[in-house]
Amino acid sequence: MRGVMSKHLKGIAELIIRFPYFSRWIVLFLDAFLSATASAAVILIMLILARNNYFNYIVVYAYGASFLASIASFLLIKTNRGVMRHTTMYEVLLILIAIFFRTIILAIVFFYFSPFKISPLRLFILCGLDFSIASTTIIGVRLSIIALYNYAKMSVRNKGLNVLVYGMQQKSISVVDFVKESGSYYKLAGFLVFEEQSKHLRLVGLPIYSCSCKESFLKLVHRLGIDAVIFPDEASAREENERLIQYCINNGVKVLLQPQFSEVSEDGTLSRQIREIKIEDLLGREENRVDEEGIRSFIKGKVVMVTGAAGSIGSELCRQISKMDFAQLLLVDNAETPLHNIKLEIIDRSKRIRNMTDQDIESRYKFVIGDVRDKKRMDLVFKTYKPNIVFHAAAYKHVPLMESNPCEAIMANVFGTKNVADCAVEYGVEKMIMVSTDKAVNPTNVMGCSKRIAEIYVQSLSKAIIAGKVNGVTKFITTRFGNVLGSNGSVIPLFREQIIKGGPVTVTHKDVIRYFMTIPEACNLVLEAATMGNGYEIFVFDMGKPVKIADLAKKMITLAGYVPDKDIKIVYSGLRPGEKLYEELLNSKENTIPTNNQKIFVAKVRDYELENVKREFEALYDVAKEMLKVDTVRKMKEIVPEFKSQNSIYCTLDK
Repeated sequence: MRGVMSKHLKGIAELIIRFPYFSRWIVLFLDAFLSATASAAVILIMLILARNNYFNYIVVYAYGASFLASIASFLLIKTNRGVMRHTTMYEVLLILIAIFFRTIILAIVFFYFSPFKISPLRLFILCGLDFSIASTTIIGVRLSIIALYNYAKMSVRNKGLNVLVYGMQQKSISVVDFVKESGSYYKLAGFLVFEEQSKHLRLVGLPIYSCSCKESFLKLVHRLGIDAVIFPDEASAREENERLIQYCINNGVKVLLQPQFSEVSEDGTLSRQIREIKIEDLLGREENRVDEEGIRSFIKGKVVMVTGAAGSIGSELCRQISKMDFAQLLLVDNAETPLHNIKLEIIDRSKRIRNMTDQDIESRYKFVIGDVRDKKRMDLVFKTYKPNIVFHAAAYKHVPLMESNPCEAIMANVFGTKNVADCAVEYGVEKMIMVSTDKAVNPTNVMGCSKRIAEIYVQSLSKAIIAGKVNGVTKFITTRFGNVLGSNGSVIPLFREQIIKGGPVTVTHKDVIRYFMTIPEACNLVLEAATMGNGYEIFVFDMGKPVKIADLAKKMITLAGYVPDKDIKIVYSGLRPGEKLYEELLNSKENTIPTNNQKIFVAKVRDYELENVKREFEALYDVAKEMLKVDTVRKMKEIVPEFKSQNSIYCTLDK
């Protein structure tokens, strides 16, 4: 019998969960019904006490008057707009105000328009009782609905993870609220703090557990049967990266992360639920604060062109710019399929979020197939669309490939940049922003050196314009940063793929280190640098602390639930051609000056005269177009003397 009852109760609970929202009109009439019932009850009680034989007529009159007055007051105060199971103190206050107005209306009706006589004293007592009973009834019903809903949710959670929430700040409480309201199948065991705390403390009804070491954490996990720890944000997870997270991973306790604001789509919906933590969460940094208003003002009403628009950086730049009030956005790339993919994405977002029509999209977005190495094609694009701002992100970037194909690196990275820069000057572009790399500093490979040579041309052209030696208005700005998380062909997607296949995970060298930045953060800083730049600057981004790639591989294997070098092997393959152990953001001969953004610095670099650069470029072009690899690299070393090859066939050229 008990089993049957339990089954029925569970069915009712599941029904309640399935229909968690009431129409606002149902809420309105329910409140009005309760309010009118309270008024009728008060009148009825007073008539019984007074032994009045006409109570039927009077009670019906009071009920009708109260019902209509309640409808008017509740609509005026808008008490029916909220969700009953989410009733807050603010909404309780609105209910009290609405009932007060409704009571005033009833007092006026009963005093002036009632078919029966009532003294002022008796009316005052009646109104006081009516207000008290109506308020208690309506608020009590709402509290009962909240309690019933929460009980229903708990009753259907037969299975689920037993979890602790890290921390005891407001953001930790928000995790509890999210778990309760999302319908997630998690059992909240309490809060966890990694410090000495007094016992028997509670927060929002849940106990607070404290740990001071690995052993106390393990005892707590076994005693409570903890399956997972939920972190409220990436920052708190990074703080415990080397301590609590390691304890969790080593002992089979899941590490979860609450959805962040960045994981909320532009239409306000959560893109995902509470999820397991990823390596990107631990490598990321505190949210960078940029001058959003300044960036929007900079882009507003402008024709913006992005080269390499289908690449990792270029596509994210387009995503961010597409949210702004630009006049026209030109997406230029020579890769057909990737450009088509970003086209579909941009069009879909513009229709869903910005409610743009097909005609609006056709006029504001231009998707252009074009190669920056083709000067005639670039001339036509600039002549046709007349961009005001150009973000130049098109480039070959993979170090080993460019080491094997130096001539192609030169034609794309150097002369592709030259073509775009020359067109920018010729067609009156206001600003051109070149996306460079930390590998341009003291380059040890062809790719890095090619980007440094491109920087030299852009800088010398900018200097010549400022000095009046070249007629033009274009301000040239260079941005320089390191590796970005999750970019095409980068180490993290590679490691993740190798782990999925069961290994081995290949690391070039046990001591190699790299700087990492998220793609959105890098693009934010590029936009900010573009806004603040006045021409001839190389902006260097603060890349944070370097990451040892071997440690990165171990951490990714561990987060995936495996034991490094036991379940999945780590193999050291040796440094690739042109690869160095660590990257630099600044040449030793250079220094920096701060900007308004603490993560952006301006590098002071050596000056180059445009005429000298052009002569060097002519010679470089002559050997590169003939596909003379060794001669091309030799000329690159003449232009950039600090270019010293490492682990490369071109090392002999440095002797």
